[in-house]
Amino acid sequence: MKREKFGSGSKWEEIVGYSRAIRVGNVIEISGTVAVDSLNQVHGEGNAYEQTKFILNKIISFVEKAGGERGDIIRTRIFVTDISKWEEIGRAHGEIFRDIKPVTSMIEIKSLIAREYLVEIEASAIIIE
Repeated sequence: MKREKFGSGSKWEEIVGYSRAIRVGNVIEISGTVAVDSLNQVHGEGNAYEQTKFILNKIISFVEKAGGERGDIIRTRIFVTDISKWEEIGRAHGEIFRDIKPVTSMIEIKSLIAREYLVEIEASAIIIE
């Protein structure tokens, strides 16, 4: 099986040595993703709902770059710095995945790589061929 790597240009990918997404066969794994755009600017600072929507759309774009589609996503893992924001985070997740319903977890953590990030999400997808 071929292993394909996909990068986003994030400064952390080179520093830490990882890929935004990897596809092996029909499996796509997406690294933990925060709300940073291609210019390394934070999107939705202070707004967990906006960060979640931005992150999920970014994840979907990388699943598509790897040859999949939104409906192929089977798991999301949501890391949050304030679990009291679960409803707005969950609402954003539901708006994007209501019809797909991947399995998910929402876990409160102490902090993320920068204080501006309230949410980080990982995802797994399997392409049914």
